[in-house]
Amino acid sequence: MKGREHTNRAVIDRLPKSGERPEVIYRYAGDRFILLEYGDMVLDLRTNFRIFGLNDAIKKARIDGVIETVPALRSMLIHYDSLKLEPAHLVDILKQLESDVPPVESLIIHSRRIELPIAFEDRYTRADIERYVKYTRQDAPNIINGHNIEYIALYNGLSSKQQVIDYICSTQWWNACIGFWPGLPFMFPLDPRYAIVAPKYNPTRPWTPEGAVGIGGPCVAIYPVASPGGYQLFGRTLPIFDLQQRNPAFKDNPILLRATDRVEWQPVSDDKLEVLRAKVFDGSYRYKIVSYEAFHVKSYLKFLDSIKDEVAEFQRKQADAAKSAPVP
Repeated sequence: MKGREHTNRAVIDRLPKSGERPEVIYRYAGDRFILLEYGDMVLDLRTNFRIFGLNDAIKKARIDGVIETVPALRSMLIHYDSLKLEPAHLVDILKQLESDVPPVESLIIHSRRIELPIAFEDRYTRADIERYVKYTRQDAPNIINGHNIEYIALYNGLSSKQQVIDYICSTQWWNACIGFWPGLPFMFPLDPRYAIVAPKYNPTRPWTPEGAVGIGGPCVAIYPVASPGGYQLFGRTLPIFDLQQRNPAFKDNPILLRATDRVEWQPVSDDKLEVLRAKVFDGSYRYKIVSYEAFHVKSYLKFLDSIKDEVAEFQRKQADAAKSAPVP
């Protein structure tokens, strides 16, 4: 009985914290996957950068039996062939590879820059928010004047809807991982002076249009398909997932965005977005993608250090506003 308890434990092994590298926990995830988890459950993009460093080391090692890696915000899922590779042996290899990952500040990550048009407070997100008020929760405090943008402003201590829009468009958004729905990006601002946050809907919204853009906690996501959802909505953009692959951008993969992409928002009118979306589906639109650029983590960390006082001031103002804002 004791042997069985030992074999069935979820945790395979641990690698203690060492220097700037956080603790690593290696877990079983079924009989074909291993899950790596790094450090405490906090948002720290440096951990995410390190995971991409490990991902590169795994690719270079060409481990026989490793099928696919799925890097995420502070974790990585590894798909392996259990007929070729024992999980304990794979963990030993992964622990050894940790020593091959350069210090975070030395990492250079290949990253694409993608410009996406966005219609703020568009007719489609507004329609589904109005349905939510009508059929789900009439007293939802996060819906002000039929939308969520004014609530986002209130919660972050911003003066207006326009300031929310300005903040969203003033920073690149780092895609830390893809998951949850097919092709859904989990994006975080690279400039923390504009790091707005918002609590989620309560209860969840039964409807969300494809292409809707919203925020939950510190994370901005694009809904790749029409679905339920809990993020506070602020606009709509172009399709990022198309199984029919009707546009050249989807020729090789029905999923547009990749982990390590940096998204920049370009405001457009509701009507303009409709024109652009039609061009996506007839194949004539060309997504604005700058293929791989070098993202130098050292330079980025220096930038963060140069703005730390501004960030601290914004976070103080933000925290004060959140205390007095109603929570759904």
